Amino acid sequence: MDLENSYYELYGTNDIIKYRWKQLLSIMEHAKNTRSSALKQADKQGNSWYQSEKMVGMMLYVDKFSENLVEFEKRIDYLAELGITYVHFMPLLKSREGNNDGGYAVSDYLKVDDKFGTMEQLERVMKLLKEKGIRTCIDFVLNHTAKEHIWVKKFKEGEPDYNDMYFMFDNDTIPKEYEKNMTEIFPEVAPGNFTYYPDINKYVMTRFYEFQWDLNYHNPQVFNKIVEVMLTLANKGVDIFRLDAIPYMWKELGTNCMNLPNVHKLIGMMYHIVQQICPSVIFLGEAIVEPYEIVKYFGNNQWKECNVMYNASFMVLLWNSMATRNVQLMERSLSIDYGIPADGTWINYVRCHDDIGWGFEKEILKDLGMDPEMHKQYMIQYMEGKFPGSFSIGELYEFNPETKDARNSGTLASLCGLEQAINEKHIYKIELAVKRILLLHAMIISYTGIPLLYSGDEIGQLNNWGYKTIPEYASDSRWLHRGAMDWKDAEKRKDLSTVQGQIFTRIQNMISIRKSNVFFSSKYKAIPVHTGNPAIFCFHKEDKMLVLANFSETEQWVDASAFDWFGLPGEMQDLITGRCIRSYNNQIQLGPYEYLWLV
Repeated sequence: MDLENSYYELYGTNDIIKYRWKQLLSIMEHAKNTRSSALKQADKQGNSWYQSEKMVGMMLYVDKFSENLVEFEKRIDYLAELGITYVHFMPLLKSREGNNDGGYAVSDYLKVDDKFGTMEQLERVMKLLKEKGIRTCIDFVLNHTAKEHIWVKKFKEGEPDYNDMYFMFDNDTIPKEYEKNMTEIFPEVAPGNFTYYPDINKYVMTRFYEFQWDLNYHNPQVFNKIVEVMLTLANKGVDIFRLDAIPYMWKELGTNCMNLPNVHKLIGMMYHIVQQICPSVIFLGEAIVEPYEIVKYFGNNQWKECNVMYNASFMVLLWNSMATRNVQLMERSLSIDYGIPADGTWINYVRCHDDIGWGFEKEILKDLGMDPEMHKQYMIQYMEGKFPGSFSIGELYEFNPETKDARNSGTLASLCGLEQAINEKHIYKIELAVKRILLLHAMIISYTGIPLLYSGDEIGQLNNWGYKTIPEYASDSRWLHRGAMDWKDAEKRKDLSTVQGQIFTRIQNMISIRKSNVFFSSKYKAIPVHTGNPAIFCFHKEDKMLVLANFSETEQWVDASAFDWFGLPGEMQDLITGRCIRSYNNQIQLGPYEYLWLV
């Protein structure tokens, strides 16, 4: 890739652009000269580490996990004990006061929010994590800043260098033209994509919330400033940048302003710069769009963009399989080849900080005899706990009373039935709920990619209903699954007579097995296998390993002839228990929610 040509292709070649190009080179040179010797030593190893079988992540909110960064230091051993090798700190850069979209309304990219501590403390934490073999990921919001950001202040103060950092218009003529094609991200709580501000007599593009102003990447000053911030943070020790909301970065009148070609040019240029200055650093892209669009953000051999992307489809398919006791949709959806490059890796997760949106391959649903809209309504009701026979307890997010459309909130354990079972004091239901929790973790830990746990799920933490009593959280059901870490429950993790002990120790064991076996490396692709039993999900890792999973609460038999090429007939060993698995009359039995990692 020729960075200079790409820059001029995007921005033109007039004198102002040439000045900005020299400015960018100066930013890069300064970052290169100020990078520490320890980080430069790490750079010599490159960034292929993200494909290793040893990669296991956990995402957490600092204040919910440990109150602040000073207290976090005391919890590093806990993460190492579980086997975590990278921590994703949810937004911790300084954000606006009051409603700040969970920290995604950044008011200063180079300061840590006061409630967490200081940038110096974050640097210390990142060094301590590295000593334990744990890398650091932070959120980097590329699409917008808070309206209180220093760049907004400089514009209001009349500094000409900051005139076009955001999309601003003197009247609503052009905004109305944009609105003809732009979708609304939060139509219920934040309708429209523009806000009028009387103090500056301008209409400003505010695609997410009124207090988040969209950055104008048509201005090379924006690109340069963002790169400067990124390189500064990389030099403080950040290993992974989670690039937030990347599909929205480039706007063009007459389009829906999503997934436009110049978005890929921007990210590719950023990646190229990072690889020049700090080549051990990687990009994790957040693009919750259709699978065929997501894979484009990996880039290709000529134009690399993101190293890792979220596998949102896998998460949704896992919950669908759990609710329906049927894996056919997952089996067929995961069999589609979207053209992921060899060095592109998925982040596999069951829960995260966000809600669950029910995006399925509609044609596959129809082919399986299901009505896509009716099935979506089934999932919405099932995960809320309103469908007859549901084991889940959750809440709706962004419910539309006219269309009945919604997404779902809730912790992994509560959605798996643990909360319902405990409320009913039902011992057998508790056992089944624990099995569901472990099965879902077994899937993300064994499937191709990097498993990412959500803090608290490793001890079966339940819904946080107390969020309704906090005014700034009460209207957002996502805080249902963003509760504070229960350290008293975590203390039970070594007691196998407790739910916490059963979940923690078995997840810990699976992580240990993963890290000691090269077949879990992202270089080995998972390939779904049709077994003929709709309750059994099966995949192999390029003939080296076979995974079987029963997504029902009843015992199931699977015909071993479906994978007789895998060294059958004969015995296979389960990596998890060490026991030998035999077929009886060419049939293999799986108990309720049982999973096998066979070699």
